[in-house]
Amino acid sequence: MKREFPDRPVVGVGGVVIRDGTVLLIRRGSEPLKGEWSLPGGMLELGEHLEAAVRRELLEETGLEVEPVAVVEVFDRIIHDRGRVRYHYVIVDYLCTLKGGTLRASSDVTDARWVRRDDLRQFHLTEKATSVIEQSFALAARRHEE
Repeated sequence: MKREFPDRPVVGVGGVVIRDGTVLLIRRGSEPLKGEWSLPGGMLELGEHLEAAVRRELLEETGLEVEPVAVVEVFDRIIHDRGRVRYHYVIVDYLCTLKGGTLRASSDVTDARWVRRDDLRQFHLTEKATSVIEQSFALAARRHEE
C-alpha cells in the first residue's frame, strides 16, 4: 500500500521508551515530518501483530530491543495537500520497556537520543507526540508503583 495519497488509512505503530527520567526520540529521515523529532515507529506489515511491529520498528530505527507493555493512545494523523488526503495514518502508540541493544540511528531516521523530560521543548515535538509522552511518563510511574 502506498503511503502518500493512499486509497485508505495506513496503520502505524509507535514506541515510547522511558529510561531514568528520559524518553527515546528520533529525527525522521522521510516524510511525513521529515527532519522533525518524534517517537520511533513505523508501518504495520500485512499479517504482523501490532506488538511485533513495535518491536521490529524500534529495532530497525534505533538498534534497541523493546517489549510493548501497554497501549498509550490510538489516534489519526491526516495531512491534506491541495484538497486531497496526502497522508492518513491510524497510529497505535505503546509504552515499552527496554530489553537491550545499543542506541544508534538507522533505517529511516537521522538521529536517535535519550532526552530528559525537562528538555522536550527544545525538540519542537508535535502537540500529539508531547501528549503521548506525558501520558507515558504518568503510566510508567503508575506501573512502577504497583
